[in-house]
Amino acid sequence: MSSQSHLLKGLAWVGVSILVWVPLFPVAKRVLPFVDAFSMGTVRYAIGIVLLVAILAAVEGVEALRYEGRFAAAALFGLIGITGFNAFVWYGLGFTRPEHASIIMATQTPLIAILVWLTRGLRPAGFTLGCIAVAFAGVLMVVTRGDPAGVFAAGAASATLLGDFFVFLGALSWIAYTLAAARFPRWSPLRWTVLTCLPGTAGLVAVNYLAIEAGISSVPSLSTLGSIGWQIAYFAIGTVVLGVLGFNFSVKYLGPLNTLLSLNLVPVGVFAIEAALGARFTPVELAGAGLVVAALVANNLFLRRAAARA
Repeated sequence: MSSQSHLLKGLAWVGVSILVWVPLFPVAKRVLPFVDAFSMGTVRYAIGIVLLVAILAAVEGVEALRYEGRFAAAALFGLIGITGFNAFVWYGLGFTRPEHASIIMATQTPLIAILVWLTRGLRPAGFTLGCIAVAFAGVLMVVTRGDPAGVFAAGAASATLLGDFFVFLGALSWIAYTLAAARFPRWSPLRWTVLTCLPGTAGLVAVNYLAIEAGISSVPSLSTLGSIGWQIAYFAIGTVVLGVLGFNFSVKYLGPLNTLLSLNLVPVGVFAIEAALGARFTPVELAGAGLVVAALVANNLFLRRAAARA
């Protein structure tokens, strides 16, 4: 397959993810008063995984559901990526704002560069390190709204910071899941998605049970679920089936860095949705979000030019 064909397919798949993930944080934030974070993650994937299994069986056959001796590894990354991401992000979103969560998730690109440096000793170029510093400065501007000292004061500001921290842990979980796909080159993106979502969904059910036992979660009633029926359908079909599949196919064709960079359009969309719904942002927040996106785009252009020269 030509590089041009790879590019077009990758852009198409990541476009699907962007379209279905842009409304995710705004919609989820407004559902949390009805269904808690742990139950939302469970319901979202319990429905989504049924659809994914049916798609895999229809496309690749029932034999594709076999792990072929790789269950332990697939389960580990499914627990990290699916269980970890959902548990951390949705719990954190209960304390913070949708635009904060989206801008924190945008830091996954520089976080990958740092992770590769720490684990493989591949130091990023000076320009890349500068872009990483600018991106994190932008995130700090957004989450603190220009008042770092005030964030640590008691009250709503400190609770927001706690939520931002949990979202950050979710971002780290998704990075590990993204990089792990390269360990399974013989599996199609569809098969990788399904065979990691199965144990990941089981992990969500287990975490949900523990949260119920701890008194921080409850089983939603059928009437409650019915009152948010279209949101649940959107979560399961849109964000799980189409979103995760689109992301994993894009990673195959574009690579993890380019895929995550493309998803930087998501926080732009989230800010736009929140503004349309009446949110008001300080100039510092807008400037910080702009810095994040600009730094990540500048670094991508730099890396492309360096690769072309090489």
